[in-house]
Amino acid sequence: MSSDLQVGASTAAPAARRRRAPLWVWLLGIAAAIVLLSSIRLITGRGDIASSGTLSAALAAAMPIAFAGLGGLWAERAGVINIGLEGMMILGTWGAAFGALNGGPWTGVVGAIVCGALGGLVHALATVTFGVDHIVSGVALNIVSLGVASYLAARFFGELEGGSDVQSPPLPALPKLEVPFINEPLADVESQGWFVVSDAAALLRALTGGLSVLTVIGLLLIVGTYLVLWRTPFGLRIRACGESPVAAETLGVNVYLYKYVAVTISGALAGLGGGFLAMVASNIYRESQVDGRGYIGLAAMIFGNWRPGGLLMGSGLFGYMDALQLRGGGAGLHALLLLIALLLVVIGVWQVVRNGRALQGGVAIAAGVLVGLLWLLTDTVVADVTNFAPHLTTLLVLALASQRLRPPAAVGKVYRRGEGN
Repeated sequence: MSSDLQVGASTAAPAARRRRAPLWVWLLGIAAAIVLLSSIRLITGRGDIASSGTLSAALAAAMPIAFAGLGGLWAERAGVINIGLEGMMILGTWGAAFGALNGGPWTGVVGAIVCGALGGLVHALATVTFGVDHIVSGVALNIVSLGVASYLAARFFGELEGGSDVQSPPLPALPKLEVPFINEPLADVESQGWFVVSDAAALLRALTGGLSVLTVIGLLLIVGTYLVLWRTPFGLRIRACGESPVAAETLGVNVYLYKYVAVTISGALAGLGGGFLAMVASNIYRESQVDGRGYIGLAAMIFGNWRPGGLLMGSGLFGYMDALQLRGGGAGLHALLLLIALLLVVIGVWQVVRNGRALQGGVAIAAGVLVGLLWLLTDTVVADVTNFAPHLTTLLVLALASQRLRPPAAVGKVYRRGEGN
């Protein structure tokens, strides 16, 4: 019998497997970014767009978003949408302040993790056990967390010296790390203003001088997340719950347990992001200091295609824009318009030539041309737009850069034990 004859059935072609970029491609991308940034610095004459101070501030601004993105990654890889990252970060800011004031900076770190994990546990209880819609649960958690943190702040910080109902007294600082004997030589090279060389020295200074220990922990957690989720049997079971929980159940995986563990870890990471804002970024708890970073972390995770390296890039982009508008103001952002214009044009050409997406590529190229004209015809970015520029630029690039997204197959779907029988 021939096996080619099939009636009433079609044979689906196997899905093409995308090749992962090797390490040298990532290194080449970093080198190209340095060359591009150095060129923009020389053309515009704005040295602060690539200075070690700006890059250090960018790293500090990117870490809370990276923590939130990592939290979203853990939850969604297990099949649970976590819109509640914002609320978990809010809980983390209060937990960090309460812990730091009562037991020192490391107790503050533990407090941020515990409070965020409690938020994750509530989200897991609602979505996994009770089957509540993931979006509804996440939004409710954000609203409730805001009220809980506000009440707890008034209850515990209102009567302290230097505190009030909306902020805590100054918090003890976490230690900073620095690689000895290289800061001065790198500073000398950076001050020369050489093409590429000085910019590379500025980047090394930012990565080796005055780093908060929580920044180092965050970078290690990004690497650790990749190793755990993609290189261990535990991570394989987590991802199986997000791809096909019924199939995972037939192989003996306790899907409920793994979802609970993943969403609780997600909350802990988001809480740590809130702790970073309270203890490193501002050294004080303030009401509303999260300011939408949980949502931006979620966007960075989607931009990164649910992978740690990609979410780090998305976080870094927002962090850089945020740092530049804080340090350089409208003039610094105006110099960066040229970089944004070139970036959008490159993205557009890539989408047309490589991916065959004429409409999306055309929109990106048109946006790049408009931004380029804005750079040519103006001298600065108006003050009303400066504060919003990091959000606008990040969302624009994220929306136009990646359209081959591949979320976990069962993310957001309610799972019931035994439903596959």
